Amino acid sequence: MAPHAELQLNGVEVFMNASGSHHQLRKLDLRVQAFIGATHTIGGVYMYSNQQGCDGGRLYYDGCSCIVVNGNMVAQGSQFSLKDVEVVIAQVDLDAVASFRGSISSFQEQASSSRPKVSSVAVPISLCQPFNLKMSLSGPLKVKYHLPEEEIAFGPSCWLWDYLRRSGASGFLLPLSGGADSSSVAAIVGCMCQLVVKAIAEGEEQVKADAIRIGQYTDGQFPTDSKEFAKRIFYTVFMGSENSSDATRQRAKVLAEEIGSWHLDICIDGVISALLSLFQTLTGKRPRYKVDGGSNIENLGLQNIQARIRMVLAFMLASLMPWVHNKAGFYLVLGSANVDEALRGYLTKYDCSSADINPIGGISKQDLRGFLQWAAVHLGYPSLAEIEAAPPTAELEPIRANYSQLDEVDMGMTYEELSVYGRLRKIFHCGPVSMFKNLCYKWGGRLTPSEVAEKVKHFFKYYSINRHKMTVLTPAYHAESYSPEDNRFDLRQFLYNARWPYQFRKIDQLVSELDADGVNIKKELGGGGMGVVAAGSSDPKAGL
Repeated sequence: MAPHAELQLNGVEVFMNASGSHHQLRKLDLRVQAFIGATHTIGGVYMYSNQQGCDGGRLYYDGCSCIVVNGNMVAQGSQFSLKDVEVVIAQVDLDAVASFRGSISSFQEQASSSRPKVSSVAVPISLCQPFNLKMSLSGPLKVKYHLPEEEIAFGPSCWLWDYLRRSGASGFLLPLSGGADSSSVAAIVGCMCQLVVKAIAEGEEQVKADAIRIGQYTDGQFPTDSKEFAKRIFYTVFMGSENSSDATRQRAKVLAEEIGSWHLDICIDGVISALLSLFQTLTGKRPRYKVDGGSNIENLGLQNIQARIRMVLAFMLASLMPWVHNKAGFYLVLGSANVDEALRGYLTKYDCSSADINPIGGISKQDLRGFLQWAAVHLGYPSLAEIEAAPPTAELEPIRANYSQLDEVDMGMTYEELSVYGRLRKIFHCGPVSMFKNLCYKWGGRLTPSEVAEKVKHFFKYYSINRHKMTVLTPAYHAESYSPEDNRFDLRQFLYNARWPYQFRKIDQLVSELDADGVNIKKELGGGGMGVVAAGSSDPKAGL
């Protein structure tokens, strides 16, 4: 029996739950339904309080303290806020609880025979007020849920503000490439600046004091404009090379202007050339890109040089730019690798994914694209719409008339497929064989079993090869239950046999059996729309 049910049968009318529940995308409705369900069938007043803010780690506690009466929400606090304390108040009628329970005959029978009785302590006070028309009862409310795009905007923004004000830093520095990921981070910082200015306008004195200290305002001044505030605390830097396009350079510049950041545009070709000359002096050889006749090893090495130079330069600028502008303090470097790239390992170890903190490291590429579309309208950064529409590219290889580097081509899988792999691997506990079985159901309408097998093998090959990168992954805002970071949420080894001999052999055996039987998955399963099955199970339950 649930604890609240036992209390209800013993006549308890008011339940208090002091919680510490962290934010996760699309999770709030599950939490709220638990409160509503606890009082919907047997009645009662459920008072729920939750922490709000960053507690010094990857988690953000998303508040939403509330009061529920007989299955109806009557008061709800904010889910995302910069306030240190928020009080939620409701006026309720306990007689309504007694009437509700009295109408349920089964409840009366269970209550009369309920054992054991709950211990109680008599106190010489009463918290109830007599009947008074000057006091109005709190009526049912429609539960407020944020869109996933709003959760991405407000959750990481509040987390960043808490981190900034408690760390002693003077602001943030972001390598802004003009792509979707770094632009999402820039938009989140811009949203943070908007929230700070709004909170100050609403009279939040603690937010005002923190903003004055961080922004180094003097003579009684304080932030009144989000773009002006961003100029004081946010540096963005486009670190271009000969492989960068004018389009991404321009997108980065326009977005920085819309947000108000202090933007730098620099070229790293000189540093790269110096390193290559040093390497040539040492070895007598000079690597070439693949499009220029080089091998895959040369091509990868040249890409990694660019990526790692950007990380070194970002930390150098973060420590010295305040000094350049005669300001005290230091800046925190922001990373911008998403959860899908971490899962696939599509990042260079110690490149710009290496930073102090990462506000989007737990968010999928698909969700970030939706956020960019939303932010273009609701945050007032219209250039994000163009950024979202552009094909994702690392721009680490030369652009030719017949070749342009694209992320999904490099990875050998789409971001949508990566999200599916991530959920199956972590949430549904699938290894290679059970993932193959699941995807035969899910994708059978458009792919043959052998094609599904190749995709599963390709994913697990690179997942296992790159798993070591998770050991140095930048601390990121936790937002997805399939996050691969191994600090807490995905404790696994980082050395795998990337050949997966037993599992891949088993997949090949299953493919041969399906081919021999002439199974037409599309015909038998109505287009491959079957849901996900648990690892080691043949029972199709919840879908993705």
